[in-house]
Amino acid sequence: MASLAPIFHDHYLPRFKHHSHSNNNSFLCSNPYSFSYPYCCSSSASFNWKNFVIVSAGINSFWRNRSLRAQVMSSTERSVLSPSWLLDMEDKPEHLLVLVHGILASPSDWTYAQAELKKQLGRNFVIYASSCNTFTKTFSGIDGAGKRLADEVMLVVKKRDSLKKISFLAHSLGGLIARYAAAVLYTSTNHNDPSDDVVASTNANFKMTCFSNKGLIAGLEPINFITLATPHLGVRGKKQLPFLLGVPILEKLAAPVAPIFAGRTGSQLFLTEGKPNKPPLLLRMASDCDDGKFLSALGAFKCRVLYANVSYDHMVGWRTSSIRRETELFKPPRRSLDGYKHVVDMEYCPAVPSEGPHFPPEAAKAKEAAQNAPSAQTTLEYHEIMEEEMIRGLQQFSWKKVDVSF
Repeated sequence: MASLAPIFHDHYLPRFKHHSHSNNNSFLCSNPYSFSYPYCCSSSASFNWKNFVIVSAGINSFWRNRSLRAQVMSSTERSVLSPSWLLDMEDKPEHLLVLVHGILASPSDWTYAQAELKKQLGRNFVIYASSCNTFTKTFSGIDGAGKRLADEVMLVVKKRDSLKKISFLAHSLGGLIARYAAAVLYTSTNHNDPSDDVVASTNANFKMTCFSNKGLIAGLEPINFITLATPHLGVRGKKQLPFLLGVPILEKLAAPVAPIFAGRTGSQLFLTEGKPNKPPLLLRMASDCDDGKFLSALGAFKCRVLYANVSYDHMVGWRTSSIRRETELFKPPRRSLDGYKHVVDMEYCPAVPSEGPHFPPEAAKAKEAAQNAPSAQTTLEYHEIMEEEMIRGLQQFSWKKVDVSF
């Protein structure tokens, strides 16, 4: 790893397959969607995807081989005021990169990645591994964890008056927590712009926003939002939890059992929390609603990137981590792209105009059936409705999707 070129590199520009939502076939483009500023983390560099994937592979290996061990974690305040943090106070970094771990995890999961990122990115970046949602705290709900993360980020920002930009790099459940936190931290900068007015949609539960990449996160300019194997669509549905092997009876039993082992978070991931007539949290997070400006916050980032494993992730399915419909999945190539170890496909998906997600009466009925009398038919119907609505919401701005296999 010491020999790696900088992750943010001046000359390297990846080739992304452009995904068109028309009837035309997708095509390869050499550089119509350049990642030079403002679409990358540095004002003078482009994102080196090749090396980032290598770093990601190392992270994945670290997570896969580590054993869960009990350890005493310091408080958020103590983490922010740690000796290493104080030693860096003389620097004047401008960019905060927040690392967010997944379920039943801790900042130590980022030890390897944090060291590499510090080495590669230099003193202009603050690489901060979140410590407010360790281990079983991740069971208390995505919303609760997201609010704690937002408070933690604000504490970090207040300690660094030189900061001007912010990015998130999140693994697994951490991606959902980071999405919620971003909405809590979001403030619009379009107060005098009528084109950014919030317009009521045809559904009373949701509102639709015209996105213009304007807004601040924690008072900073949002640059990159990157997730690694995050279940953006939840884990309900065929092969969304790969370790269940797609066996219908196991997938049916998983939903009612999840809250026993994963608390409120388990219910939220299976889209079954709350009253039947209330949209599940993950659907609300695919909209701007009374709970928060979830889409406006995501849309404020210059670049949104999804890393999804096509084969070897036993906890998070390919479809949910790449925000795709089942019909949009392709047969993974047996070999990696030239020059990209572990990468089997890269795709740029432009924004798809939409009124956003809805929660129609039939969805409420399907949710009630899935909660009270689950069967293969009722749970399938409910999941199909929810998945389509979440995708519609999240496709309202562009994504860069990197499919990996390791």
